[in-house]
Amino acid sequence: MKTISEAKKKDIESLLRQGLSIRAVARRLCISTLPVHRVRQTCAIDLPRAKNGRPKKLSDQDRRACVRAITSGGSTTATGVVKKLQKEANVSVSRQTVARVLNQSGMFSAEKEEKPRLSAKNIKERLDFARAHKDWTVDDWKRIVWSDETKINRFCSDGRSWCWVRDGESVQERHVKQTMKHGGGSIMVWGCMTAHGPGYLCKIEGAMDQHLYKAILEDELCNTIKYYRMEFDKVIFQHDNDPKHRAKSVKTWLDSQPFNVLVWPPQSPDLNPIEHLWAHLKRQLNMYESPPKGMLEVWERVQAQWDKIDRSICLTLIESMPRRIEAVIKAKGKWTGY
Repeated sequence: MKTISEAKKKDIESLLRQGLSIRAVARRLCISTLPVHRVRQTCAIDLPRAKNGRPKKLSDQDRRACVRAITSGGSTTATGVVKKLQKEANVSVSRQTVARVLNQSGMFSAEKEEKPRLSAKNIKERLDFARAHKDWTVDDWKRIVWSDETKINRFCSDGRSWCWVRDGESVQERHVKQTMKHGGGSIMVWGCMTAHGPGYLCKIEGAMDQHLYKAILEDELCNTIKYYRMEFDKVIFQHDNDPKHRAKSVKTWLDSQPFNVLVWPPQSPDLNPIEHLWAHLKRQLNMYESPPKGMLEVWERVQAQWDKIDRSICLTLIESMPRRIEAVIKAKGKWTGY
């Protein structure tokens, strides 16, 4: 094989130090790749190796722009980021490339959660409530009787249900939660929760109005307080800002009671621990092997599962209140993970 001069070797080493590949150096100097390879082995062992693969389509600045487009709210999808890059930086890449960049930055795609719409006023009131109660202890929260209404469908109760599936197994009856259009009917119930356990439950017949709601408070609420031997003048009652809850007749009755009413911020189901008690109840309803034969059986099952709720479940939910308050403050009044 023809030897190369020392000058040529130095040229080869210089180009290698510039980061060129062996093939690129050989083309530049019009020689074969073998002498370049030998020079690299004998004289330039510590030289940086040329990067393999296709060059990156996105610069570091472009990658930061992708992440910023999502975190600033300018775009909500990878496709939106692609269009933004094309328009603002004249950079054309695929949606997969942008998705990979976002993944590498620690972000991942997830289904949007359903949360109440929050106006600026709602956010302020939620934040004010959280700040006003940030020093409340768990014992303070235990004084509250939490209340709410919920809808329970005859089929496909809202709680999630699970099953075990073997690889390659066809869909079996135990794998599905059978549904009907419009849920096959539903019932509305009102319930309350205390630190001592679940309170009285009431099935709402017909449309709920202020008069029916007042009757429920006079019966189920007061009987709950009496049943657990709670002191009326130390109880705090919680309900949300539904219009019938704020009706004049209801407010007049509440003002005449020895217990206090908690001023509740609007659009704040994440602050009410009874929401998670409803979720627990619906999960239990989904555990039945066969659907209810009629609406009467739905109500019977609801009553049976409500009566089985242990005090510890209610207590655990109420003990989460300081963390919920902290989460609202951290979110500056916006949505939390609850």
